[in-house]
Amino acid sequence: MGLIRQWQRNRLLRQRPVRHRHWRAALAELPLLQGLSPQEHVRLRQLAGLLLDEKSLEPVHGLQLTPSMRLLLAAQAVLPLMHLGIAWLDGWRSLVLYPEEFVSRQEWTDEAGLVHSRREIRSGEAWERGPLVLSWADVAASGWCDGYNAVIHEIAHKLDGVSGHINGCPALHDGMRVRDWRAAFEPAFEDLCRRDEAGETLAIDPYATESPAEFFAVMSEHFFETPHLLHAEYPAVYDQLKAFYRQDPRLRLAT
Repeated sequence: MGLIRQWQRNRLLRQRPVRHRHWRAALAELPLLQGLSPQEHVRLRQLAGLLLDEKSLEPVHGLQLTPSMRLLLAAQAVLPLMHLGIAWLDGWRSLVLYPEEFVSRQEWTDEAGLVHSRREIRSGEAWERGPLVLSWADVAASGWCDGYNAVIHEIAHKLDGVSGHINGCPALHDGMRVRDWRAAFEPAFEDLCRRDEAGETLAIDPYATESPAEFFAVMSEHFFETPHLLHAEYPAVYDQLKAFYRQDPRLRLAT
């Protein structure tokens, strides 16, 4: 089945490629993609084409998607996959897009077995076995190398879930060890929580203190958006992300 799927994807790339002029026009001024080699641009364009073919982009509440908007979203979504492959996003189909932040209803069960619920304002969310949901306003605010990227954040949650659980430790590649991952991430998470509780002004988005899963997603944002900052704050975390994503944004983005 895997070989058949790969053949289908290769056939799609030959028959319906994303045209270079459309790609260049849509992404010419996106700082996040600075420093990519011509070969990396080709790879990213191919992955973007696959994502747009395999995922159903579903605008709601009157949002109208232009071809340039679709490419802007796809390019950021597949940047983490450049050396992983589109198969890491298998298992779900829909990508729902709201014009602005949206209301999400959250439910949880306490230790006594009581079910609680609350409504939260969200810029994005990734359902473990369902769609990925984003606010277009936050998509447009992403990619400017300021540390914020709603698209990469939610894609990181999807990648995290490939292991079977969204818990901050994705399925690691051969040669990577869970104990090394934990040795890097757990002390960094505890340190950021301590600094946040102490009222320190943080360069890292404090939303990372919500949980280990959110810490991984926020660290992924900073890895691609502000790699020099992340390396200065938590070099061991940066090194683990470099091994996982098989990229080193510090080498291509300006300081």
